[in-house]
Amino acid sequence: MLSSFRGLPSVVWTIFAGTIVNRLGYLVTPFLVFFLASRGVTGTEASYVLGALGAGNLLGPAVGGVLADRIGRRPTMLIGLVGAAAAQGTLFLAPGVWTMAAAALLISAAGSTVSPAAYALLADAVDGDSRRRAYALFGWGVNIGTAVAGILGGYLAALGYWILFAVDAGSMLLFALVVALRLPEPERAAGPAAAGDGLGYGVVLRDRLALLLLPVFGVQLFVYSLTEVALPLAVHDSGLSPAVYGAMAAVNAVLVVALQPFTTGLLARFPQLAVQSAGSVLIAVGVALTGIADTVAGYTLSVVVWSLGEVVVAGIAAAVFANLAPSHARGRYQGAFSWTWGLARFAALTLGVAAYTTLGPAALWWTALVAGTVTAALTLALTTRVARRTDHTLAA
Repeated sequence: MLSSFRGLPSVVWTIFAGTIVNRLGYLVTPFLVFFLASRGVTGTEASYVLGALGAGNLLGPAVGGVLADRIGRRPTMLIGLVGAAAAQGTLFLAPGVWTMAAAALLISAAGSTVSPAAYALLADAVDGDSRRRAYALFGWGVNIGTAVAGILGGYLAALGYWILFAVDAGSMLLFALVVALRLPEPERAAGPAAAGDGLGYGVVLRDRLALLLLPVFGVQLFVYSLTEVALPLAVHDSGLSPAVYGAMAAVNAVLVVALQPFTTGLLARFPQLAVQSAGSVLIAVGVALTGIADTVAGYTLSVVVWSLGEVVVAGIAAAVFANLAPSHARGRYQGAFSWTWGLARFAALTLGVAAYTTLGPAALWWTALVAGTVTAALTLALTTRVARRTDHTLAA
């Protein structure tokens, strides 16, 4: 089953194992609304806390990308993991709404500083041809941990919300210990001052190809993020129980965990952006099928289609950005990509829900279908430019 990932160095496998441990503790966020309700926080006040949680996902990647290039990959990961663990305790003990919002902001901001550094470390450890496999393995670890956490979360929440916070914080600290003891800091490339691009994101903002790819990938990520936001609304409006949505999440988890290793190896022979384009169409079609589903069978079909798309695109976008980045700016390129992911999720939570409730579900599903297919075509159109640039970057 793991033959698709054979030959990857120990650094990649260490990050994979640590990511599973970390994501096993991904318990608080899915149950945050229930925890807030248990503390008497509902309605508008709860939206402040949830909004702060989303805003942190925009702040953290930007900071993490800069720190990864400036102070190193390992220190950045340690700062993020320890900081997020401390914020978990702060949120549990917070006495009021605004302190809860501040703690939620810190949780997501600190936690999301880890990804750019981890992605950069993966890019340091493997060459261009293996990066897609490395990032796919990383994503597989995220899905394995999240799937198990989803099963554990409901059981542990019934025993007490404090257990969720303790497990979350403990898993982060355990991953931090793995980072401290098992991950070597790579030899630093020529510094940004020597390259003449400073320490900020100017190096990314001057990259025209990167600026073309970011919004394309961002729209595709927005369409995918609707599976977390609009799908439960659709299930509810069909008169189905929350258990149906839980079953749909389980279908997605099982398919991704079971199929991703095989699919990664099977599709490795094809051009990355062509595969990304095909997978994006599958995701868009699957999300759009939600609009005509009204039964468990209909929703299952839609989930199967977009889950197959998720498996197909695994690791490609991050690998493309890693291959575009000069060696001294890998952290910032991955920071920009992670920030785009955070923005896509934030937009799905805000614009996606607003479109669903004001313009109607049909408008959202048609928008998802059109946006997904158009950006898939744009991705395919950029294949030659990316291949030419990547060959030059890797040769350098």
